[in-house]
Amino acid sequence: MREYMKEYIKEIDTKIKDNHKFTKEEIDDFLFKMELFQKERVIHLVITLTYVFFTILFLFLTEYIFMMFIIFFILLIFDACYVYHYFFLENSVQYMYKQYDKMKNSSIIKKNRKEG
Repeated sequence: MREYMKEYIKEIDTKIKDNHKFTKEEIDDFLFKMELFQKERVIHLVITLTYVFFTILFLFLTEYIFMMFIIFFILLIFDACYVYHYFFLENSVQYMYKQYDKMKNSSIIKKNRKEG
């Protein structure tokens, strides 16, 4: 997913840089993909919070059974990886919000504004 997201963002950046006029279909496709990336982000947030919960649980269990420290340490490594990936997803989706604004401004179809 990470590589797909990077490539897609790069593709849109290239089109924006080349002053591409976006059609309604392209913008709708972009919104659909952005929605999928947002769902991915939420899923990873839930997974990350679950791992953090279990990490804290095993930290408390190390007080009673020292061997739980091994599981705690393994979960801590997973936590670090999930947090890193989650921040990538979060920052990428927020960047896509900015891309969307640029796409709307350079789209072919503009809404007619009524002047009072």
